[in-house]
Amino acid sequence: MDEIKVLDEILELLGTKQYTVLRQRLSEINHADIADILEEMEEDDRLKVFRILPKDLAADVFAYLSVDNQQKIITSLSDKEASNIINNLMADDATDLLEEMPASVVKRLLAGANAATRRDINHLLRYPDQSAGSLMTVEYVDLKEAQTVADALERLRKKGADSETIETLYVLDSSRKLVGIVTLRDLLFAEPDAVIADIMEENVISVTTLTDQEEVAAQFKKYDFTAMPVVDNENRLVGIITVDDIVDIMVEETTEDMEKMAAIMPSDKPYIRTGIFETFKKRIPWLLLLMVSATFTGKIIQSFEDALAACAVLTAFIPMLMDTGGNAGGQASVTIIRGLSLDEIEYKDTLKIIWKEIRVAVLCGVTLAAANFAKLMLFDRVGLTVSLVVCLTLVLVVGMAKVVGCTLPIAAKKLGFDPAVMASPFITTIVDALSLLVYLRIATNLLHL
Repeated sequence: MDEIKVLDEILELLGTKQYTVLRQRLSEINHADIADILEEMEEDDRLKVFRILPKDLAADVFAYLSVDNQQKIITSLSDKEASNIINNLMADDATDLLEEMPASVVKRLLAGANAATRRDINHLLRYPDQSAGSLMTVEYVDLKEAQTVADALERLRKKGADSETIETLYVLDSSRKLVGIVTLRDLLFAEPDAVIADIMEENVISVTTLTDQEEVAAQFKKYDFTAMPVVDNENRLVGIITVDDIVDIMVEETTEDMEKMAAIMPSDKPYIRTGIFETFKKRIPWLLLLMVSATFTGKIIQSFEDALAACAVLTAFIPMLMDTGGNAGGQASVTIIRGLSLDEIEYKDTLKIIWKEIRVAVLCGVTLAAANFAKLMLFDRVGLTVSLVVCLTLVLVVGMAKVVGCTLPIAAKKLGFDPAVMASPFITTIVDALSLLVYLRIATNLLHL
C-alpha cells in the first residue's frame, strides 16, 4: 500500500466533507495501516478521522496507535465514545492503555467500562509488571472434556467472535484445570459426536502467571507457538498469551539489552517522549562509573612516566592499542551475550568458549600485528625494536580482550546479573587498563627504559 497516496486521498475526502465515502474507504484498509496513517496526520485531522471510523474498527485501530496519540484521542472523546473504545479493546490491550494513562483518565475510563471489562482489567492489573500474568488476555475459548465436537463448535460460534484467537481451544476438567488442547482443524475434521477428551492433545506446554516475559518469549521461539496458555499454581487456566504480544516483548527486551550494552539505564519510553532531564538521569550513572574506573588507566600511565619520557614515540601507539583491544573485547562480548539471550550458550560451555576465543584471538592478533609491523617499518620508520614491542603487545591485547569479553558476560549470568551490563563500555574500560599495563611493561623490558 502506498501510504502517502492513501493519506492524501483521506485528507482530500476529509477536506471536501465526503464523510460517507471516507468511512467506506477506511473500512477497506487494514486497521494497522489506518493507525500508521493517523500517526502522520495533524492532531485535529487525526481526531476527525478517528471519529468517522466504525465503532468496531475504531477499537482495533486504537490499539495500534502510539501511547501519546491514544491519550490525546481518549481525552478528546465523549464519555460514551471512550466507553465504546475501552469495551471493545481486548482486555490485555485495555490494561496496557490504563497503565500508561493519568489517574484521572483511568478513573473516567473504568467508570464507563462495563462490568465484564472492569473485572478483566482488574484481574490483569494484579500481576507483577513483565510477568506472564500482566501480558495475558482472558478472551479465549475453553471446552470441557465430556463435550462432543458438535457442542464445541456451537460454543465456538457463540464465544469465538469475542476471543483473541480461535485457532487453539483449551480443554478443562471440572476444576478448571488445563488438561488438553484442541485445534480448530481437529474440530473441523472430527465426527460431530466425537468426545473432546478423545481428540484432544494432552501434552500441553504452558507458563504460570509469574513467569518472566523473557522466558515466555523463549518458549514461544522454542515451540513456534501462536498462543500459549497461562495457568496458576494449581494448573487452572487463567488466560492466554498471543504471539502479537510476544513480538512487542521481543522488541522491548532487545531495546533494553542495547541500552545496557551502550551503558544507558533502560527506559520504557520512546526516545522522543523522554525528557532531557530523564535522559540525563538514565545516562549519567554509568558515565560516572566508567569515568571513575577509567582513572586506573591514568594511574598506569603516571607510573610509567619515566619510560614514556625516555621513548616518547611509545605514546603515539597507546590509542591504537586501547581501541583495538576494546573492539576485540566488544566483538566477543556481543556474540556471547546474544548466545546467552537465545539460550545457545550455558555456563558449562565456558572452557569450550574460552578455547575457541583464544584460537580466534591468535589468528586476529597475528594478522593485525603483521599488518601493523609492515606499516611501522615502511611508513612510520620507528625502528625494529619499537615495532616489535607494539606488535607483540597487539597480539597479547587481542588475546586478553577476547578472553575478558567472553568470560565476563557468562560470569554475570551465573551470578544472576544481566549479561548485557558487561558489554562494550565496561569491558572496554577493563581492557584499556590491561592493554596499557602490558604495553608499558613489555616496552620497559625490551627497550631497557
